[in-house]
Amino acid sequence: MSDQPQPQPPTEDAAESGKKKTVRPRRTGWRRLIPGWRTVLGTLLAGALLLIGLFFLGYSLVQIPPANALATKQANVYLYADGTEIARSGEVNRENVPLSRISLDARHAVLAAEDRDFYTESAVDPKAMVRAGWKTATGKGKQSGSTITQQYVKNYYLGQEQTVTRKVKEFFIAIKLDREKSKDDILQGYLNTSFFGRSSYGIQAAAHAYYGVDAIDLTAAQGAYLASLLNAPSEYDVVAHPENRATAEARWNYVLDGMVKEDWLSPAQRAGLTFPAPRQATVPTGLSGQRGYLVDAIDDYLADHRIVDADALGTGGYRITTTLQKSKQDAFVSAVDDRLMSRLDPARHPRDRDVRAGGAAVDPRTGKVVAMYGGVDYVKQYTNNATRGDFQVGSTFKPFVFAAAVQNGSTTQDGRPITPNTRYDGTSSRYVEGWNGSPYHPENEDGVSYGDITVRTATEKSVNAVYAQMAVDVGPARVKQTAIDLGIPADTEDLHPYPSIALGTATAGVLDMAEAYATLANHGRHGTYTMIEKVSRNGTRIPLPLGEETQAVSREAADTTTSMLRTVVESGTATAAQAAGRPAAGKTGTAEEDTAAWFAGYTPELAAVVSVMGQDPDTAQHVSLRTALGLPRINGGGAPTEIWARFTREALRDQPVTEFDLELQEGADLPEAPDTEPAPHRPGTGHTDGTRDGDGIGDGDGGGATGSTAGGRDTGGRNAGGRNAGGRDTGGRNAGGTAGGRTPGRAGGTTGGDGTTANGDGTGPGGTGGAGGIGQNTVTGGADSGTTTNGGAEGGGSDDRGDGTGTGTTTGGPPLSR
Repeated sequence: MSDQPQPQPPTEDAAESGKKKTVRPRRTGWRRLIPGWRTVLGTLLAGALLLIGLFFLGYSLVQIPPANALATKQANVYLYADGTEIARSGEVNRENVPLSRISLDARHAVLAAEDRDFYTESAVDPKAMVRAGWKTATGKGKQSGSTITQQYVKNYYLGQEQTVTRKVKEFFIAIKLDREKSKDDILQGYLNTSFFGRSSYGIQAAAHAYYGVDAIDLTAAQGAYLASLLNAPSEYDVVAHPENRATAEARWNYVLDGMVKEDWLSPAQRAGLTFPAPRQATVPTGLSGQRGYLVDAIDDYLADHRIVDADALGTGGYRITTTLQKSKQDAFVSAVDDRLMSRLDPARHPRDRDVRAGGAAVDPRTGKVVAMYGGVDYVKQYTNNATRGDFQVGSTFKPFVFAAAVQNGSTTQDGRPITPNTRYDGTSSRYVEGWNGSPYHPENEDGVSYGDITVRTATEKSVNAVYAQMAVDVGPARVKQTAIDLGIPADTEDLHPYPSIALGTATAGVLDMAEAYATLANHGRHGTYTMIEKVSRNGTRIPLPLGEETQAVSREAADTTTSMLRTVVESGTATAAQAAGRPAAGKTGTAEEDTAAWFAGYTPELAAVVSVMGQDPDTAQHVSLRTALGLPRINGGGAPTEIWARFTREALRDQPVTEFDLELQEGADLPEAPDTEPAPHRPGTGHTDGTRDGDGIGDGDGGGATGSTAGGRDTGGRNAGGRNAGGRDTGGRNAGGTAGGRTPGRAGGTTGGDGTTANGDGTGPGGTGGAGGIGQNTVTGGADSGTTTNGGAEGGGSDDRGDGTGTGTTTGGPPLSR
């Protein structure tokens, strides 16, 4: 036998161990939270099977219903706060036409706007639906995500309600419809049922409503505009909402660019197109007078606040109770008729045909809109002047600048707190200081200079130079934010953070301004204005958004602003407001080129804004109001303030008179000490208009420079009569004339040579004193009067330490107006 060890058979244990499988380690820690690939795959397969099952179940259960065809369309009922009916709307304006009777350009425009892949895609677009749902859920805007087929299903077979059930039905009906009908049939149905605004259902009715033509005659430009309306029918009507023209034109351009991209329009054809302005609307006579304006404003409010959208309103059946009070509404109409419309005579004054008026009134304690004046007649003039936002608000914006100054504790360039008594340089066309942008030097009304004046006086006289400087001192961005906080919409046109913001270049609407002034009247507390008390449909109440009140500015900021605006009514540019017969505060304003005149004012119980506007009825262009009513100009202190006073008196006739309860900023009632030496002024020739207000400062820099001859009131009782320097003497400035009511003026200039030697340098003979003015002053009981002659000095003016007022007796020139 061999000595080598023989192999041994495996033991039982070894055999068993060879049969065991490798055991994977158990998951620990965070790995336990992650499902394995088998689990994930199984879940996906199960989900897919479930979705397929649900799809087939839904497809089999959801049937194409009978077309509603708007056959059951009801009227909407609009009511005053007391239940009195304002109007009924809901008349169906629709005419179905075959696709062959719609121009190819118009069809292509609609496809470019709504669904460019309509003829090649399926009936639904799941990706677009998911994207739209995500944007809506995350608050990035409301988007339908629907194809034209889905929109047609919604218009023709279902309703406008935004519910999950309706969207599910829409999804399955669209798929079925796509199998049963041709694309042409679906497009034809869509074009005949879509809402285009102006109560027009279908493109044929829209073509007549906007352009007075049949659908077959629509051009590419016209078709693109009508296609744009599908996105926002009421907002993009540039006649009803001229302030939205830029947005509407942007949408119009988007549609045309899409037509070019899809080869439906050549670039050369596209380049030759201009925006086709639609014609004025023709409206049912049932909406005549103010009714149509009120209905439009209410519909816009419901849509803007997402209470009921335009499509749903189009189906009708809504009962809408508003905050409008019939007695106040009637009072507004009566006031405009009495103080403006009854005075228009286009035969004698051609400019009268261009006069428009708008007004709105808000209860400052509740934020409820109680009255509105939209225009002379909705049937004659479609645009609502109370809600449009395309006219500059002018100096009615200035109170927002001062409120911002107090709110932010702002100071002047040299560190003085801004209060009603802070002194500023009111020289016309002077450059603002501390602004890093383009040099800015606004002119005062009629070029009048005021010299060193208080903020209160600058508000009373509406001095642009002071408020432009104040806007820089506060910070234009802060001024803009304060205006927004008070109630001016953030997207208002031309609401830019520049010094010019103080002069009212923004184009806020009358209703917007009424809301902002109501906030000042309510001691700085702002609650979003409301026009709606309740809404119901078929007996079911529609929920309304909850109002939220905020402290827009401090009470001291609002109340101190009110105290200055009371001065405007008591002794400034709005004295006509005193006819209201109760304590009032307010501000007048005028747009550039006198295209609009404003008055915004309030009592403790009511805030109201009135604007008189100039617009050519044929071209819709803004025009100047000069010569209207036979006057050189219509200013804020005229017809707008008179309308306000008449309306306010009648609207509050049965309410007790109450006083303002004001809490002023610290130091608001403390006068600031005047400068011992007036601020230097640029050399030059002063004004010669004897009736203009001003301080008459026109410092000559050498011989021959003529000072102002303005013999009007001084500013804040401070004498300027003896401060016109005709030239310089050996010691410095000289002043022709005497300072009326204060101390004798500095010595008149020595008439030396021809003014070409030793020009005021203090070392030689003085230059000529420019005819050496004579200031004759007589003091009687603290009042000065002066007669200005020779143009060298200004008579008039009173000592700032006295109680006199200065008057001058030069001639010529129109009265001031702001």
